[in-house]
Amino acid sequence: MPLFTPGDDPGASFPELLRRIGLAPSASDSTVGELSVPHATTCVALRFGDGVVMAGDRRATSGNLISHRGMEKVVQADQHSGVAIAGAAGPAMEMIKLFQLQLEHYEKVEGSSLSLEGKANQLSMMVRGNLPAAMQGMVVVPIFAGYDLLRSVGRLFTYDVTGGRYEEHDYVATGSGMLHAGTVVKIGWRDGMSRDDAVALACRGLWEAADADSATGGPDALRGIYPVVATITADGWSRLDDGELASVFESIAAEVRAR
Repeated sequence: MPLFTPGDDPGASFPELLRRIGLAPSASDSTVGELSVPHATTCVALRFGDGVVMAGDRRATSGNLISHRGMEKVVQADQHSGVAIAGAAGPAMEMIKLFQLQLEHYEKVEGSSLSLEGKANQLSMMVRGNLPAAMQGMVVVPIFAGYDLLRSVGRLFTYDVTGGRYEEHDYVATGSGMLHAGTVVKIGWRDGMSRDDAVALACRGLWEAADADSATGGPDALRGIYPVVATITADGWSRLDDGELASVFESIAAEVRAR
């Protein structure tokens, strides 16, 4: 057994003990098996007078590389709900597809759709089921939002990596640019906002996040790529077209230039 002087004691750390006696893996060995997984980044959601707005940028990154410029991080779950994802792109997209399938299956079997809170609970179970992968770095942290037909109001739900579900009453942001986007939305949010004001605020949050966070993509007029923005009201899911978004972001750019 190796002996150590008091000043060289590795303590209770087994990896440190292996390093001290020369059995720790080398730097080249330790990188074997590591994956460069594309990650989705910033998404925001907020309530307005008639429902909720969800918005997400389109950039996916692998470390310091842009792995995809047109990823769609805000997707329709069913007629009156949607999911926005941040984290490892592969597990997130698989989770969303399975979630959509489960909601459709429930509606066909039961003859009616699951309640909005039931949908939020179902997604919570799926996030918790991803915990083993999350412990290996493939974290998925979604936002769930929708229009509650029973309460006649838009509702927002956020999650932690263990599947913990939390309802947010006004707005929520997730992803690497959440601090910047969330701050913009927090300052600009007002109760009973109009649809156009809520859309403009969500877009402004993504603009500021893209300006400060390299993993968040801003509007790309050259390629015609704009964030995914959708509203969910009593009439259901409605995605904004790129023409309207181009106008919104041009007004933001004009304001920034003037400032």
